[in-house]
Amino acid sequence: MIPIRTNAPNDGSPVVTMGLILVNLAVFIYQTSLAGRAELDFVLAYALVPKVYSHPLLARQAGLDPSNFLPFITNTFMHGSWLHIAFNMWTLWLFGGPLEEALGKWRFLLVYLLFGLAGSLAHLLANWGSPVPVLGASGAIAGVLGTFTVLYPRARVGILQPIFIFPLLLHVPALLYTAFWFGLQVWEGWASLGQAGAGVAWWAHIGGFVAGLAAGYRLRHRRITQPAVWWRDLRTRQGRDTRSGPWG
Repeated sequence: MIPIRTNAPNDGSPVVTMGLILVNLAVFIYQTSLAGRAELDFVLAYALVPKVYSHPLLARQAGLDPSNFLPFITNTFMHGSWLHIAFNMWTLWLFGGPLEEALGKWRFLLVYLLFGLAGSLAHLLANWGSPVPVLGASGAIAGVLGTFTVLYPRARVGILQPIFIFPLLLHVPALLYTAFWFGLQVWEGWASLGQAGAGVAWWAHIGGFVAGLAAGYRLRHRRITQPAVWWRDLRTRQGRDTRSGPWG
């Protein structure tokens, strides 16, 4: 399922969202400019390697520092391929903008980083002892998706669903979209337990999404949002105010 639009209210300029996208792109371009040992050193220094923290003595022998916890955040600004970063940044653009407007710029930045941290911790616990580096903004973006779902459960999400070789465009409530997406993450995450070197950080997605749900419920309960946003929820339910990409 590829999300391509949402009608969640967003009348402002998502400065933080755009800034996060630019930082991710800059890091990826720098990362791809490296080669050989330099690239490996960069990945080992800033990606999250669970074995560094589960086996600190071995990590020190390999020249790695288990007392350095920066990779729990820095890995969320790294990506493994152009397709990886393109899909992540597109999803962040769609759902991050409305959430940034709802929470305010600095609060949005704070929760985004916390979601990334939650995803990293979940991945560490589920892949304890794994020597495989994990990198990607997926955990943080999963948190954004979780909070978005709590604040805008009825917002319409346009998704492109391939059926064999034919693309099918569907519009579904955000709650239905994320319920299906999260169910897939749990299914795949459970199946990946004990499999060293799994290609997708399923548990980072799960951890980030759960943190996003928790933050969303707390924020909704306390009504910690920008005052101008709440009345526009009605327009969202009526199908107005569409945020979309180049497909419409």
